[in-house]
Amino acid sequence: MLSNLFNWQALILLGITTYHLIASIQEKSKIPTIGKLIDVGGHKLHFYSAGEGKITIILDNSLGGIDGYFLVDELAKISRVCIYDRAGYGSSQSSNKPRTSEQIVKELHILLQKAEIEPPYVLVGNSFGSYNMRLYAHLFPEEVVGMVLTDGLHEKQMLAMSFSLQLLKLFFTVSFLIASLGAALGVVRFLGIIGAFEILKKELRQFPKTTLKIVKSSFYSGRHWLTMFREMWSLNTSSHQVEKANDFGNMPIINIKAATFLKPGLGRFYFSIQPADKLRDAIQSNLLLLSTDCEQFLALKSGHFVWIDQQEVILAAVRKIFHKNFP
Repeated sequence: MLSNLFNWQALILLGITTYHLIASIQEKSKIPTIGKLIDVGGHKLHFYSAGEGKITIILDNSLGGIDGYFLVDELAKISRVCIYDRAGYGSSQSSNKPRTSEQIVKELHILLQKAEIEPPYVLVGNSFGSYNMRLYAHLFPEEVVGMVLTDGLHEKQMLAMSFSLQLLKLFFTVSFLIASLGAALGVVRFLGIIGAFEILKKELRQFPKTTLKIVKSSFYSGRHWLTMFREMWSLNTSSHQVEKANDFGNMPIINIKAATFLKPGLGRFYFSIQPADKLRDAIQSNLLLLSTDCEQFLALKSGHFVWIDQQEVILAAVRKIFHKNFP
């Protein structure tokens, strides 16, 4: 009886894995659905642009996220907007170079030059993407006229996390590595097909299926999770790299603070929520010191994933940055 059960489980897993491999081959044979690939030195990044305007909005996603696609259409109503998949995510190729903020910013600068996207830019960075946007603005200040950081990070607190948060960080890091195996076997794709993503994050149901497919399909690949692992593993290095990006003069900057870091829910450590919120409060205090024209917007209905939970706050912040440049 028990052996028959194991046989059925093996057959089901084999079927899921076979379907995943076939679907993966079909996806690789296609040109990226909405953008184009640009070589940035040994590997190609997927890049997409929409809308028109004198100032271009540049999006950089969270660690592991390509959630900026949910925001592109609305931002394109304000001005020209550009989004790209960091190496290893979405339709971009992987890279054997370190997944640190300095390397990511270097690749982004090459990408924008080759794509002939002229400055000035308003940079919008989500979570880990805030590191990259700050470093970009520091290295290329003549190109940037403002920033919006959504539930961003600050290196001072990230390098001095409490023991409980260090454990949570380690848990996520190891989980990403384990998930890469599940993705390679097709388990993540199966969960995506049956709607598990939307069950875990019900706010995803509000977005068009075509956009949701672009975002979810990246998570079906093992390299996506390996890239998440590599970026998380290098997070302390990135934190040290961005220490020099703390003085932006009078550049307009808006920091968006979520109501809570992690909403209590399935598979989340309840003990970590309060320390994470305390950490975020300290982070936001430091982010408000980045320039003499820095202010805070509150996303009172949102967890850490503001780009999904309450994107209207991001749109309002971008409009205000534009108003400061064109009163």
